Amino acid sequence: MDTTRQTILLVDDEPNVRSMIREVLELHGYHVVEAGDAVSAAEAEARTPGPIHLLLTDVMMPGLSGPDLARRLRPRRPRMKPIYMTAFSLVDIEYQRIELEPGVPILAKPFGVDVLIKKVRDVLAAPPPGRPSPFATAARR
Repeated sequence: MDTTRQTILLVDDEPNVRSMIREVLELHGYHVVEAGDAVSAAEAEARTPGPIHLLLTDVMMPGLSGPDLARRLRPRRPRMKPIYMTAFSLVDIEYQRIELEPGVPILAKPFGVDVLIKKVRDVLAAPPPGRPSPFATAARR
């Protein structure tokens, strides 16, 4: 897959972590739009023309959480795939009452370059999120 045309919105409140991840992604051919929090990420998303293929976001940040950011951007970017990053345990995340969508990929911090790139490639290669089947909706009635 041609990564030079794939854009990643990277959101992490730790500048050093964000910088390291951005450098790795750019070295692997991705276009990276970065932000330090959810508000800046929403502004960056609004200024970014064309598709954003991946949202790579920290789970727990000041203000809006990564999952809440993903839910907020989904109506405008329904094909954007999320990957959550966290140094916290799932117990800590649940304690903070942050709701993770089932099946969304999570990267446990700290992670190595190979793990990051493999996860990004795997998620980008997966079929895009689509609309639910009309049959699924009818079956729930």
